[in-house]
Amino acid sequence: MGSRSGKEEKTYDMIVLGAGPAGLSAAIYGGRAQMSTLVIEPRMAGGEITLSDRLDNYPGFPEGIGGFEFGMLLEKQAARFGAEMFSTFVESVDTEGKIKKVITSAGVFFGQTLIVATGTVPRTLGVPGEESFTGRGISFCATCDGPLFREKTTVVIGGGDAAVEEALYLSRFATEVFLIHRRDTLRAVPYLQTKLTENPKVTFLGNTIVKEFKGNQKLEKVILNNVADDSITEISADGAFLYIGRIPSSGFIDGVEKDSQGYIITSEEMETTIPGVFAAGDIRRKFLRQVVTATADGAIAATMALKYLGG
Repeated sequence: MGSRSGKEEKTYDMIVLGAGPAGLSAAIYGGRAQMSTLVIEPRMAGGEITLSDRLDNYPGFPEGIGGFEFGMLLEKQAARFGAEMFSTFVESVDTEGKIKKVITSAGVFFGQTLIVATGTVPRTLGVPGEESFTGRGISFCATCDGPLFREKTTVVIGGGDAAVEEALYLSRFATEVFLIHRRDTLRAVPYLQTKLTENPKVTFLGNTIVKEFKGNQKLEKVILNNVADDSITEISADGAFLYIGRIPSSGFIDGVEKDSQGYIITSEEMETTIPGVFAAGDIRRKFLRQVVTATADGAIAATMALKYLGG
């Protein structure tokens, strides 16, 4: 990602916020259509997919591909078509008027069109000890931090596909993995549930919620509440991984229509309620949030941005 000053008053044809699969796909299509394109991303290009150990369901990779590698390939392809990359945090956007202004910690950027592809962030539990031990035992990415818990005990909180996948991944390293879910049955697909039951290292604790995280300098214990009988138990754990849903990263933009959760509402053409502003990927209200749908969103958004510019 670049480090150029944001104070240059160049007006881009298209500014893309977020360098995940949706944002970089938009950049590829925009650059290929000869639009001057800027991608703004505060972290690593590739987005959340770079935290995945393996991407197995994206067409064209029969043996799968590492998430980090996939993200780097997307960035390289966008750069090949002339997209500029800049690393900074977006503070707000001004979408009034023909030229959209993106206010960042590095200055203001100007674009005739704007594509919001900022994705989501992990949801938290809001229980005592969670904030204190985040980064000191509590993590939101087993793929990133799993190897740190070799021969240790870990817990995973959640009941969907991601929670089960990460519990299975952690079992490669940890001595024991507890999968904690507030309901008595998991929401994960049957295939993953079967793999879970066949794994001797993973113990499922249903009807259970976390009441508190405890420890000294790092996480040492997790206090659990069984909601069926209201009993309280305490288990020793070196690590805890949260997979309880996501929150859309849309707080910086006003004026566009959002649903009750904060996801941006768009048309099938990725149009928001503001002319010249589009949304793509996990940030928008949609049925399926997968890499393949994100890349499709990005392609559509860039194509519509070109159309908006009269191309």
